[in-house]
Amino acid sequence: MLELIFSQYKDYETIDIVLEIIAVIFGIISVLLAKKNNIWVYPTGLISTTIYTYLLFKYTLLGDMLINIYYTGMSIYGWILWSKKRGNTNEYPISTTSTNEKKQGFLIFLATMSFVVLVYLFFNKFDNWTSYIDTFTTGIFFVGMWLMAKRKIENWILWIIGDLISIPLYFYKGLWFTAIQFIIFTFIAYFGYQEWKTYLQQKTTTK
Repeated sequence: MLELIFSQYKDYETIDIVLEIIAVIFGIISVLLAKKNNIWVYPTGLISTTIYTYLLFKYTLLGDMLINIYYTGMSIYGWILWSKKRGNTNEYPISTTSTNEKKQGFLIFLATMSFVVLVYLFFNKFDNWTSYIDTFTTGIFFVGMWLMAKRKIENWILWIIGDLISIPLYFYKGLWFTAIQFIIFTFIAYFGYQEWKTYLQQKTTTK
């Protein structure tokens, strides 16, 4: 199995393989911290997204690169929101999305896909079926990250959908460590959703 995994990296520089492994480790740590509603999700996530931005730019995976540039910015935004408190209470606690936020999320999804399409057309990157999937998953992940920054439980649902799509995509691209990371992400996202759901139910019961 290990021989099969590393055979995918025969044309990669050693430093890039090491960087991908570091990015995977910090990515997993970040999602585990998000599951626990821990603000350290953002500084650990920044390490992962910064590395991925470099690697994806180097290998011209533009849709994925844009996702990670956005993740980097949204990590800073989320870090600020999660830091805000009113007394000892979080100003942005775990909650469900409102109707207006769902509309905003849908607009972000459409705007993101439109932007990625323009980028791919400009760089003439619609030369593989993966480009079309990249466009769709970029839209999903953009909304998911926005909802996480606002501590909305629905962010986990979008992560699960996007992760399940990304697993075979990254295996196909030859980034096996990243594909395995997305398998782990899927499980964490499922349990993250369950944990946040239990929190909301308990919060409702104690009111």
